[in-house]
Amino acid sequence: MSFTSIRIVTDDVDRLVAFYERVTGRRAERPSPVFAQFSGPGANLAIASVETVAMLDGALTAAANRSVIVEFDVADVDGAFAALAPIGEDVVLAPTTMPWGNRSALVRDPDGNVVNLFSTPAAHSAWPTRTPGDAHVADTDSGRGDDPGRCPAATPEAGGPPVSAEARCDRSGG
Repeated sequence: MSFTSIRIVTDDVDRLVAFYERVTGRRAERPSPVFAQFSGPGANLAIASVETVAMLDGALTAAANRSVIVEFDVADVDGAFAALAPIGEDVVLAPTTMPWGNRSALVRDPDGNVVNLFSTPAAHSAWPTRTPGDAHVADTDSGRGDDPGRCPAATPEAGGPPVSAEARCDRSGG
């Protein structure tokens, strides 16, 4: 099995495509007026009109997401945030350095989906990659930073600040 894409269903493909073209700095592939796709390293983002899922009898509703974050690794979080110039309710989190070291800014796209613009400090490149069966901070209750899946950059042993048991190490984004 191969992961292909995440698809956002919308009532206004053109408006959403224009937003994501600004975010990615790339033009969308538009094989038809009701569908667009951004292809690139990491993952593909597809945008489709509600017309493309009409046969699913209401299983999908445009602009109703409150559980998924679309994430983009960017070189300059503050610059990307400023370029989008979000205002008011479109700003979920202004550029902030997270407890685990990532710099993140979260905004809403025109349909209300949360978009995370983040950068990972160079020190994070030394983090071990998880493989199935590895321990992870969420799998333990120690919260001391001593389990093998804990974010090394967020533990005193790795030279990072201590992180409370409530803080989560998120290697995938913000």
